[in-house]
Amino acid sequence: MKKFLAVLVLVAAFCSAAQADVWKWVDASGKTHFVDTQTSIYTWVDDRGDVHYSDTPGHEDAIAVQLVWVSGGTLDDLQAGNQAGNDESGSGYAYPGETPEERAEREKAEEYYCKRATEIYESYVNAPRLYKTNDNGEREYLDKETAAATIAETRAQKDDLCQ
Repeated sequence: MKKFLAVLVLVAAFCSAAQADVWKWVDASGKTHFVDTQTSIYTWVDDRGDVHYSDTPGHEDAIAVQLVWVSGGTLDDLQAGNQAGNDESGSGYAYPGETPEERAEREKAEEYYCKRATEIYESYVNAPRLYKTNDNGEREYLDKETAAATIAETRAQKDDLCQ
């Protein structure tokens, strides 16, 4: 019985190690990378414009990158999904296990949210003054600093949705 439990523990450990998560991050020049570890990653651009990255902050301009979970599985699964899906859509990106129909639906939703965020951002930029509506339904106009911060936040949201 002890031998059976030992084998079971080893199999479980092997299976959990084989089924990792895939994370993505963007380097200092805007290029997206995929990794299968949550080890801290630092990136910087040197004086010549070359992009560097490391697992230690070995440069004064190094910044920690934000790892964003992409999917369960392996990097090989992710690459296989991308290669299998390149013929049906302009983006060439598919999540592992995602069917062509699911991919098309996801891309349609992403396109819609990007378009809406862009419309909202442009309406803020083109508005003579920004306001918010209080609990009484009255307009409260934003001062220039608050309006500028709101526009900057809206642009960041738009940029995030329109990657």
